[in-house]
Amino acid sequence: MNTRVTRRLGAVAVLTTALATLAACVDADPAPAAGGTVTVGGVRIEKDPALHAMLPDSIKKAGKVRVATDVPYPPFEMFVKEGESGLTGLDYDLGQALGGKLGVTFAFTPQKFDGIVPAIQAGKFDVAMSAITDNKERQQVVDFVDYSQSGSGILVGDGNPAGIADLDDLCGRKVAVQAATNQLDLLKEHQATCSKAGKGAIGIQTFPKDSDAQLALRSGKVVAQVLTKPAAGWVAKTADAGKAFDLVEDPAAPGGYRASPNGIAVSKQQPELTEAIRKALQALIDDGTVTKIYSTYGVASIAVEEATKNAAVD
Repeated sequence: MNTRVTRRLGAVAVLTTALATLAACVDADPAPAAGGTVTVGGVRIEKDPALHAMLPDSIKKAGKVRVATDVPYPPFEMFVKEGESGLTGLDYDLGQALGGKLGVTFAFTPQKFDGIVPAIQAGKFDVAMSAITDNKERQQVVDFVDYSQSGSGILVGDGNPAGIADLDDLCGRKVAVQAATNQLDLLKEHQATCSKAGKGAIGIQTFPKDSDAQLALRSGKVVAQVLTKPAAGWVAKTADAGKAFDLVEDPAAPGGYRASPNGIAVSKQQPELTEAIRKALQALIDDGTVTKIYSTYGVASIAVEEATKNAAVD
């Protein structure tokens, strides 16, 4: 399940130096309303006149799409530097790429997560990009353009010394997890599979914070940590030298275990905007831009191959 349903990622350590490096690498410049090009992830993105023509007249006149986002929420939304307003992250960079393709600016404004959908309904924002889980309840009031699939992932030590390839390999071994999370529920429920296979039970060790679980992993007290896959990918990407981690990639669960779609929430009052964003996203998927952006944050595997609308799995 997506982290926006289960819990926040506030416990993930975000290093200022790592963010500055990523910001310099991504080089995401806002898209000018008059057109032109933007550069995101080293890729120059040009305005598509046909897609621009699909936008509602109000958006074309304003030259921007008003975007609500809840910051910080690594690796999706982050401040470039703590205490400053500059933004970075997967959602922000994807928004700049979409803006470049559509020929408008995607103007991001921080908003508390529980107020995002009501703010869209009230007309304060046009869309929200904030790792929001596309579910049927939310579809009653907004539409979604789905851009990723994310669930739970497995973080291991550098080089994966225990040879963990999937959840079954956790049977009979000590594994760290944050308390009171869906990841803990996942491990508990997998115990029956371990028993059925004649393997030992997972030695589940719970911790109050993800960072505490990672300390146990670094010190060798456990062979793995189970957490949300985007968080696991980000931790593996940004870990300090000497504290390296690897992300386990299970081909049977590319988006993570129990993955659900994340969507760009769009006001139901603007169906033309929903379709324009969907087609722009598909163009960015097809030309490889989406993969490059996601790779910057260590989570290429959560990308989707098709930009769908309202693809909730609940």
